[in-house]
Amino acid sequence: MSDNRIKSIAIVGGGTSGWMTAAALAKVLKNNYCDITLIESDEIGTVGVGEATIPQIQLYNQLLELDENEFIRKTQGTFKLGIQFVNWTRLGDKYIHAFGEVGKDMDSIHFYHYWLKMSQLGEVEELGNYTLSGVASDKGKFMRSVDAGNSPLSNIAYAFHFDAGLYARYLREYAETRGVIRKEGKVRNAILHPDTGFIESLQMESGEKIAADFFIDCSGFRGLLIEQALHTGYEDWSHWLPCDRAWAVPCESVGDPIPYTRSTAHSAGWQWRIPLQHRIGNGHVFSSQFMDENQACSILMSNLDGKALAEPRLLKFLTGKRKKIWNKNCLAIGLSSGFMEPLESTSIHLIQSSIARLMSFFPNKYFDQEDIDEFNRQADFEVEKIRDFLILHYHATERNDSEFWNYCRTMPIPDALTQKIEQFKKNGRIYRNSSEMFNDLSWLEVMHGQGIKPRAYHPLVDRMSKEDIAKRLDGIKRVIDKSVDYMPTHAQFIADNCKAEKM
Repeated sequence: MSDNRIKSIAIVGGGTSGWMTAAALAKVLKNNYCDITLIESDEIGTVGVGEATIPQIQLYNQLLELDENEFIRKTQGTFKLGIQFVNWTRLGDKYIHAFGEVGKDMDSIHFYHYWLKMSQLGEVEELGNYTLSGVASDKGKFMRSVDAGNSPLSNIAYAFHFDAGLYARYLREYAETRGVIRKEGKVRNAILHPDTGFIESLQMESGEKIAADFFIDCSGFRGLLIEQALHTGYEDWSHWLPCDRAWAVPCESVGDPIPYTRSTAHSAGWQWRIPLQHRIGNGHVFSSQFMDENQACSILMSNLDGKALAEPRLLKFLTGKRKKIWNKNCLAIGLSSGFMEPLESTSIHLIQSSIARLMSFFPNKYFDQEDIDEFNRQADFEVEKIRDFLILHYHATERNDSEFWNYCRTMPIPDALTQKIEQFKKNGRIYRNSSEMFNDLSWLEVMHGQGIKPRAYHPLVDRMSKEDIAKRLDGIKRVIDKSVDYMPTHAQFIADNCKAEKM
């Protein structure tokens, strides 16, 4: 039998996506299975603002067998229990999309149906008070899970905030230690096979040619290989997600870091606030159709907690995705595959899921089209479901104080999202569609937080008397409060376990 295995991989671009890919491949393709080369130029900057994550990143860290305390120290990281949304439903309103369980299911019926009944009767506390992460966020508490039996402390869901530049540097060290070769330089163009159209090699500005069997495009918005070389095409979603600009700037920390990301809606977009150990990351995502760039910058700079540590940087993007994430012998990972604004911190997750999917469909030199098609089908499904979840935040609003919010509130939305909203409105039911990213609890927290109120609840809830439901909900609330009281503060946990050196 001939040897048809992939013997060389070229990754074009560093940053978060490039070094996450290189590190994972170096870990999985051990024992010199193939050569891995990463090409990047110090002259080309990276976006470097993807500093917030979701709990699935722990699976990536486990794959790499990272020491979590070291990882946090090396990246000036903090911990994240959810995302607080301010001014999204109406001015002055706020809610939290908290990670982890909401309440506790009873008699095979989801907790939230019991909560919905009591809410309709006006005899229950706010939904966030029944989530460990929500209450802990409000009180500035954090800890990792411990062996505590049925206590919610046994299952604490969390993610991270970190400095994206330091994260890339940390993973670069990991990857190079395991055999990844980094080449400094700029790619001038890709050389294609005249018959198949596959990429054969990369022509560098230095004159060097770099050949490989498989190419991974991590070149960011430019899509140097997937678009400029292979002309794959792009699917534009800006009619549903009209924000197309972001100003980003770090500022000095003030006080202890909070254990959650904050998203504050403005008149034509929203502002992120991401607390790190050495600074706060800030950005204003906005629509240039509804707001001038200078005005957007002014809003950001006037809403910082501390002194700005750099000049604000403008990023331009078009929400959507490549028509094929994998085309011929080229796979796009990160911003080269498309862009979903960071409203629910999914950018790094999409890098991670692309890497995991690549492992499932890792090719040989034949590059079977059936595998590539299935990879693309799964990637499209994932990103489309995330897209719909993001659209929900904009569309389900009562705000009518600007042209932007009037547009978002009244715009047509995808049929699948309409069906999901209408089903929840009728009877409070939420169903996770196959392996979509966000589960029913995430949809619940955001739909409720955005002001969508069901007219009914699961009828089997009525098997239990109102008094018994109230008693059990009160018991759940007491357990959560007691658990949060036990937790140290977020700042104290970091000081005791993973305090970073001052920069």
